[in-house]
Amino acid sequence: MSLPKPPYAGDGTTLGERGAAWPDQLDRTRLTDPRAYLADEGLVDAANVALTLQQPLLLTGEPGTGKTQFASSLAYELELPPPLSFHTKSTSTVTDLFYSYDALRHFHDSQFREGVRSVEDYIEYACLGLAILLGMPAAEADPLLPEALRGRGPTRSVVLIDEIDKAPRDVPNDMLNEIEEMTFTVKETGRRFEADPSFRPILVLTSNSEKALPDAFLRRCVFYHISFPDRERLRSIVQGRIGQNGAFSADKLENALEHFEELRALDLRKPPATAELLEWVTILQGHDLDVHDLSDDEREILAMSYSLLAKSRQDLALLKSRLA
Repeated sequence: MSLPKPPYAGDGTTLGERGAAWPDQLDRTRLTDPRAYLADEGLVDAANVALTLQQPLLLTGEPGTGKTQFASSLAYELELPPPLSFHTKSTSTVTDLFYSYDALRHFHDSQFREGVRSVEDYIEYACLGLAILLGMPAAEADPLLPEALRGRGPTRSVVLIDEIDKAPRDVPNDMLNEIEEMTFTVKETGRRFEADPSFRPILVLTSNSEKALPDAFLRRCVFYHISFPDRERLRSIVQGRIGQNGAFSADKLENALEHFEELRALDLRKPPATAELLEWVTILQGHDLDVHDLSDDEREILAMSYSLLAKSRQDLALLKSRLA
């Protein structure tokens, strides 16, 4: 097997001069399709407890083990729209979860445009604000909602707050206080919004455990830790996400999973997770590689594929030394 001509050579020659082509576009929708999400039994139980008690579900686990994608799976199975998402930063405030006010643009327009618009025109509602608006009658909420969300209320919604442990310590508790009351106020306008508690949003929160969360917040959540899958579950996840592809047989997949587990067992600073596995197997499928039976050219392809699995120079060197 000869190596395909790569799209980038790094020597100043063009695609046409080398007779190379762009690689086929990877269909990433297969890797994120909520219909293919495979939750373990413990996660299913935790989700149902959270739904029954109407409490937030807090998920921890290695990056790449499906914490974030769970929210899409939950929304899909409950026949709700895709989750309203917020990616937490170290500077996030509780107000940011409900709305933001573009004071700078408002000031600019007031100075350089005729007919200053209302403050309301400079308010943009964030995930929890949108969730409460969706819990109100459509006639009241629709003028404030993005076009894609109009006409749906009153309804429940799934809200994903990703990496909540990055937020300042007071944010988690303050956020839940507002949600329990199903109200929030836009201080710039004084306008208060209140939704029917029967349309309380379904909160999914993820944490990478970078710092401890407040005890009072933890007591108000249903908790579940997503462990790294065993071989059987890895096989099911790969088959569900990317399926069988041409000559890439079940034996080749089994060999790939065994090799992946061997690599994870090395002393890596950041072991690859399920997300990296799916992309890596896609590469192996595309080249029909059996990691237990490699030609010299195929060993070169496998070595290049380790760039998907390693997240540091030291880890990449360790993986390549394992291949040698």
